[in-house]
Amino acid sequence: MSAETPARPLPSRHRSRARARRLLLLLAVPALLWFVVFMIGPLVSLFYYSLTKWQGLLGEPVFSGLENFARMVSDPDVHVATRNSLLQLVITIPIMIAIAFMVAYYLNLQRRGHRLVRAVLFTPLLLSAPVLAMVMLGVFSPNGMANSILATFGVGPVSWLTTARFALPVLWAVGIWSGTAVSSIMLAARLADIPGEVYEAAELDGCGHWRRMWRIAFPIAFEYVGVIVMLQYLWVLFSSAALVLLLTRGGPGNSTMTLSFLVYDLSFNRSQVGYGQAIAVVLFIVGVVGMLAIRRAFRARY
Repeated sequence: MSAETPARPLPSRHRSRARARRLLLLLAVPALLWFVVFMIGPLVSLFYYSLTKWQGLLGEPVFSGLENFARMVSDPDVHVATRNSLLQLVITIPIMIAIAFMVAYYLNLQRRGHRLVRAVLFTPLLLSAPVLAMVMLGVFSPNGMANSILATFGVGPVSWLTTARFALPVLWAVGIWSGTAVSSIMLAARLADIPGEVYEAAELDGCGHWRRMWRIAFPIAFEYVGVIVMLQYLWVLFSSAALVLLLTRGGPGNSTMTLSFLVYDLSFNRSQVGYGQAIAVVLFIVGVVGMLAIRRAFRARY
């Protein structure tokens, strides 16, 4: 009678969990390395160089403590850039959200002409910043479309991008147009989840489109508004420099200077990299604090 071979014991649940943890850790290593090298590393460098006097790659950074931060207090360029950035935040974000929400509501109604409106507003999504700037240069140049429209009403040409009175509002208008596209898509996706019975009940109660839009649809989409405010807040602080660089280069004078463009100008044009990094540190702190404040204001869960 042959002896039976004993069955191999099954691995315990503890071993399975330990193996799963090791596998997850192994899979997470590339992402962690990427985060440390390309996120934490540059951030540490940013804080370090903000404490130095550095003219760029051709010179050596010299430690200067908090001198760069003290200089900001009396720097007129910082004052102008701060004012312009604050105005852009306060003026453009509410206008853009209002336009984006009305467009999203209109698109969800699918009325006549909604495809044309969608195509016009979503065009910025297909254009890079340089291409968008070239389009706007064609619109606001002395012989561009804007002046051609004015000429039909007997109004003379306007120097849109070379006059301090008009250059900053033009940049705001371009920013609103480019931001409306993404915002409209997000809001339209949220509004599409509202059952049609809600609108029908409101219509039976005598609510017109305006009241249905702002008293029913807007509160439902309010959480998405918080996301849009946060994204546009960060865009104004960190990414609006591209349009300033390509359209006005901060001019005429420094009338269109923003904080993000000032960081670029100091670092690459004036060879004051240390000072530019100090302003970037302040921008980073303002960005983080602002994001937390926006989340708290909208009671967000994201």
